[in-house]
Amino acid sequence: MRLTLSVIKADIGSVGGHTKPSTRMMAAVEGEVAKAICNGLLIDGFVCHTGDDIAIIMTHTRGEGSSEIHQFAWKAFLAATSVAKTSGLYGAGQDLLADAPSGNIRGAGPGVAELSFDHSLSSPRPAESFMVFAADKCGPGAYNLPLYLAFADPMYCAGLMLPPMIRGFRFHVIDMDHTAGDSVIELDAPADNYHIAALLRDNERFGIDRIVSQTHGEVAAAVSAQRLHAIAGKYTGKDDPVAIIRNQGIFPAPEEIVSPFAKAHFVGGDARGSHVMPLMPVPINTPVTGMYCLPIVSCVGFSIDKEGRFSESYTDFFDNPAWDEVRRRAQSKAIEMRSQGWSGAAMLPYSELEYGGFRDTVSALLKRFRLREERKPEAAA
Repeated sequence: MRLTLSVIKADIGSVGGHTKPSTRMMAAVEGEVAKAICNGLLIDGFVCHTGDDIAIIMTHTRGEGSSEIHQFAWKAFLAATSVAKTSGLYGAGQDLLADAPSGNIRGAGPGVAELSFDHSLSSPRPAESFMVFAADKCGPGAYNLPLYLAFADPMYCAGLMLPPMIRGFRFHVIDMDHTAGDSVIELDAPADNYHIAALLRDNERFGIDRIVSQTHGEVAAAVSAQRLHAIAGKYTGKDDPVAIIRNQGIFPAPEEIVSPFAKAHFVGGDARGSHVMPLMPVPINTPVTGMYCLPIVSCVGFSIDKEGRFSESYTDFFDNPAWDEVRRRAQSKAIEMRSQGWSGAAMLPYSELEYGGFRDTVSALLKRFRLREERKPEAAA
């Protein structure tokens, strides 16, 4: 069986500001997923939220980019948007940028990550396990550093020195400023590590699109890498990426994949998508209610049975006391950075500010600048 994993997420409304979707919104999406499983469109599905973003995690056999799957997700989000509008919730339908996309919804607002693989007892992975990362209040390159460390640095992933992984991984890096189509470069780790780093250091322009095993040709990771303000032409919320990561065996183990997130590394995001703040790992279904609208990331893991269904339970990787210290450190880093307010590195540079109001303010001021007349030298006494 050729099985496809699809994760599609959107911010379509939240309670009391940009905090979390309502219970009724979640129920609306869950109801649509249940119907899609019953009618055979989906093999299985799971719904959760991170901050105010609802994510639908699906298995099916329609392949990547399937108009049927994408249209289903769009209609599910429309159902929840209707609930949000009726309830007077903040930002109802915020990420649904197109009126009615006719097929694939990549580029229409929702974040999309998908990958496919042969799922059978004779495949290189007879036992399939994977993780889904979902982030809120941050930019599309939020996974650049942790995924580089997990798939290219043996200091974080000792498994890279073992035969199944020692040939390394191929990184597909996308130029997110190129909106006419997907502009992608393929670079091999470890041979091209420095070139990969030279691109991934810029979280706002370059992002990991997918990662592929050089030994087996299997896709290890797929990431939603797009910029909503580049699509919409204005600030419509931060890009809030999702990622699917396969683990174990020919891929890094879960602990090697999540360990880099202990850095609580700085990313663009926070309030109005305009600040530089640490990324805090949190359990799934965590609302954004702390000070400074801190960028957050969740991680949920599944196994898949031979029919393509999820295991009867899931693993919430960041719902563990081991991450309490990381969360404390992330909050401490956030307080220190925000104490600098609007100055210097505490906010994104003018060229990257996604909230149009900041650009409007500065653009209006630039029109008031005038060239100063040269002063004539004073006559000697």
